[in-house]
Amino acid sequence: MGIIVCQGLSKKYGKILALDDLTLEIEKGTLFGFLGPNGAGKITALRIMVGLSQATSGKAWICGEEVKLNSSRLQKHIGYLPEEPSFYPWMTGKEFLKFTGELFQIPLPEIKHRVDELLELVGLTDVGKRRIGSYSRGMKQRLGIAQALMNQPEVLLLDEPCSALDPVGRLEVLETLLKLKEHTTIFMSSHILSDIERICDEVAILNKGRLIVKSHIEELRQRYARPIFELEFDPIDGSIRNIIRKIPCVKQVFELKRGDIPVLRVQVENPVLDRRALLEAIVAGNMHLRRFEMLLPNLEEVFVSIVGNQKEKS
Repeated sequence: MGIIVCQGLSKKYGKILALDDLTLEIEKGTLFGFLGPNGAGKITALRIMVGLSQATSGKAWICGEEVKLNSSRLQKHIGYLPEEPSFYPWMTGKEFLKFTGELFQIPLPEIKHRVDELLELVGLTDVGKRRIGSYSRGMKQRLGIAQALMNQPEVLLLDEPCSALDPVGRLEVLETLLKLKEHTTIFMSSHILSDIERICDEVAILNKGRLIVKSHIEELRQRYARPIFELEFDPIDGSIRNIIRKIPCVKQVFELKRGDIPVLRVQVENPVLDRRALLEAIVAGNMHLRRFEMLLPNLEEVFVSIVGNQKEKS
């Protein structure tokens, strides 16, 4: 059993079905991205998983503990960062973390040790004695992550951890999350697809309350690869272009430059089946190939393709 398991989770608000039969399993040590357009059901699912909302039907388990509304047993296993965490601006970062430790009834000597350790982990040691009211948005997000880690959770659940941050603040938070991956499983909801692609191992995409796909990011990119290859030769001349154009599977050939290096962009019918035919023709023509690369879509292109197909079907 995975460290996070959802089985048939559904949530209704009156006649509105916000979450529809979500079944999901996430392995320990994963940095997991939870994606979907506005209204897809991400926040609903996350609130159920942290015990802030009750599912209409279905069950979930975290670290083998069944998720229940306001469960104190569940809170021992998880840390949670909402999209807009609240702080007492008159407190210092150290005071806030100490206060959090007291709420968890952690012994005082251990609290002091954890506060220093967490401030170092999230890069706030130098500002730990400053009032939170003077912190930047990125610093507050990192303090929120430290607070969520105070009870040493096995699972960290984050709702839009980089929302509304400037590029520097986002980078700071992303680097912090990569460090945390060594210590805890991270489940993060986000609409910033480039951030998810940069740090996550796996993703799930929701649309209209339903799970559309769950996969490793690289597998998704391969699955939705465009039928286009880029080729570099040493040297390149008209005969090479003519040979490539005459290959039966080739639909179009474009020539471009990357810096001073000429590149052929070759469109085929099927990127998987036609790859071999393309390579065999190059070998048979005794061409000196420097680079052969299939163009892979980024996560945003994959997301738009998946969600767009769902809209066409509805």
